[in-house]
Amino acid sequence: MKTIPKVTLLLMLAVLISIVFGFDSRDRTSDTSEGINLIVLVKYKTQPDKGSTAVSELFKLIEKVEQEPHFVNIKLHVDPDDNTNILLYEEWDDGAYYKSDHMNTPHLQDFIAESRSFLAGPPEISFWEVKREFNK
Repeated sequence: MKTIPKVTLLLMLAVLISIVFGFDSRDRTSDTSEGINLIVLVKYKTQPDKGSTAVSELFKLIEKVEQEPHFVNIKLHVDPDDNTNILLYEEWDDGAYYKSDHMNTPHLQDFIAESRSFLAGPPEISFWEVKREFNK
């Protein structure tokens, strides 16, 4: 009978343990304590029957916002039961920029002025910091 070298035996054992216990080398969480980005939630309420107009105008605005420094991403959400409820989930890498320079950009100021024809009022804006992300 042939003997198996100890190194080979240990490698086989490690593979077996990985299979049995479902070892997965992907990190499913991330601690964002370093390099924290600012999360901005913007809730809009549109005038009745103006939901699609608001979404169209937001698309145009976001195309310009994407060109700004410190922009990371925006997700536009529409309430599936009531398209007059719109939520923007925004991520910026500089909160000070967002709260000052971004708010004073010509494209945002133009949107604010034009939005009176399709929004029911000013948006509700809140600021958040990510403490930890959990990913599959």
